[in-house]
Amino acid sequence: MALKADRHEQTTDISYFYVAGTGTRGGVVCLDLLSASGAAMDQGDNTVSYQAASTTDVPVGILLNDVVDKDRTRMKLNEYKDEVQKGGKVTVMTQGYVVTNMVDGAPSPGDVAYASDDATKPGYISTYAADATASGNLAIGRWMSAKDADGYAKVRINLPNFGA
Repeated sequence: MALKADRHEQTTDISYFYVAGTGTRGGVVCLDLLSASGAAMDQGDNTVSYQAASTTDVPVGILLNDVVDKDRTRMKLNEYKDEVQKGGKVTVMTQGYVVTNMVDGAPSPGDVAYASDDATKPGYISTYAADATASGNLAIGRWMSAKDADGYAKVRINLPNFGA
């Protein structure tokens, strides 16, 4: 479990598809293509995924669904777990706060939270941006707590961020 129930979803967005495999809720997703159109909400180019963020990536928000790849002829999605089939539309929180364990580093309250640029931790929320140029573009909010004994921390998200 990567996301606890202690959260406030101030603003969410349902205009994106998740097609890049499976994913657990609680991490930060970035746009896959920068050519997506906002005019057609069901356009197949509006895709997000967990990725090692770079200076050119655009963080969109926190993934609120578990993305699964199930054989739908044999079993149904578990609506109590808020599962979404791979390739389906996902709910992304753009403003609010969450408690997640997808944390890279040791956060301190008040520090800036970034989309992780670590290739071994795609989708994680980081306490630092390795590239100073990326730091403005990859900032997604601020930490509200340190990690607890189970590795969870509270982070306030405020996107879109128009960078430095």
